[in-house]
Amino acid sequence: MSTPEPVKPANHNIDTKADALVIGGVSYQSRLLVGTGKYKDMDETRAATEASGAEIVTVAIRRSNIGQDPNEPNLLEVIPPDRYTILPNTAGCYTVEDAVRTCRLARELLDGHDLVKLEVLGDEKTLFPDIVATLEAAEILVKDGFKVMVYTNDDPIIAKRLEEIGCVAVMPLAAPIGSGLGIRNPYNILTIVEQANVPIIVDAGVGTASDAAVAMELGCDGVLMNTAIAAAKDPVLMASAMKKGVEAGREAFLAGRMPRKRFASASSPIDGTFF
Repeated sequence: MSTPEPVKPANHNIDTKADALVIGGVSYQSRLLVGTGKYKDMDETRAATEASGAEIVTVAIRRSNIGQDPNEPNLLEVIPPDRYTILPNTAGCYTVEDAVRTCRLARELLDGHDLVKLEVLGDEKTLFPDIVATLEAAEILVKDGFKVMVYTNDDPIIAKRLEEIGCVAVMPLAAPIGSGLGIRNPYNILTIVEQANVPIIVDAGVGTASDAAVAMELGCDGVLMNTAIAAAKDPVLMASAMKKGVEAGREAFLAGRMPRKRFASASSPIDGTFF
């Protein structure tokens, strides 16, 4: 399956060093967001996160200790909030009530931190989002003062609705969580990007650096991943590769790719040759 032509950026003469990702009014230089689960230990978590260059790090509140249990290792000791923006997420929540409660707990644990990643899952086999519950939870959290980054399916209609509710970023899946299948429906992702007025961040399904590059070449504002790094044979090296993939894909998008052609076009035209 060929990748569709991306929406063209408004200005190709962009200073890539000043090309910041802005979420909830805060600017970030890295467009790679990473998770903290599935690593073999805290040292590997720290090393992979550092190698990724990520500035936003997502944490599953229901599965990670960030101060709830003083007798267990605290994840924030290796992912310190003074260095990273901690993005609490509602992974493992299957109801509106659980998701909202988890976000409020995170805000309490993190001294009023209001940036959260919302996901309300539909079932344990696919881990696809429950869209009806996601919409309801998003409305509650936005009204409660949260800056909501929301995990959703790759439906352009739903993505736009979540933006209209007030989510600060919309995060469509590329493929099922943890599958590593890459972007299964680039045309839907492209449509979501084209109609969006908030950052679009591919979340779930990335398997390797080329998948991340494709997402960025489509015009996505960033990529969030966890399993693709943590489940690699060398997570630290894969984190470095993902960083480069995201950067290369973003630069290619800004540069504007050549049009596809059916027939050959000589790299060195014969017009004006001397013999």
